[in-house]
Amino acid sequence: MEYLQVFITVPDRRTAARISRVLLAEHRAACVQVLGPVASSYHWQGRVEHSREWLCIVKTGRRHYRALERRVRQLHPYEVPEIIALPVSTGYRQYLEWLAGELKPVKPQVRSNRG
Repeated sequence: MEYLQVFITVPDRRTAARISRVLLAEHRAACVQVLGPVASSYHWQGRVEHSREWLCIVKTGRRHYRALERRVRQLHPYEVPEIIALPVSTGYRQYLEWLAGELKPVKPQVRSNRG
């Protein structure tokens, strides 16, 4: 299995807790760490904005990313949320085995031959 760390910024601790709870309950993530507040500066709609945000670091598998992203977009209040996934190139074997065991099995996609 290939693993990812997904970074998601949110406007407040309450949103971070809600996203964490849902991703863990649905086994789309094995672990979510919440850091904050963090100071964010970014370009948005022609201006430089400065805000206080919270950062969620989500541990998941590559095969779980699409479902995780879709779920976060449903829960996230931002118009364009930051959802960035970075691959885990290596890690402590027992930790990665634990991580894999906590994730929801992903059903293989069935492709139709209809055109």
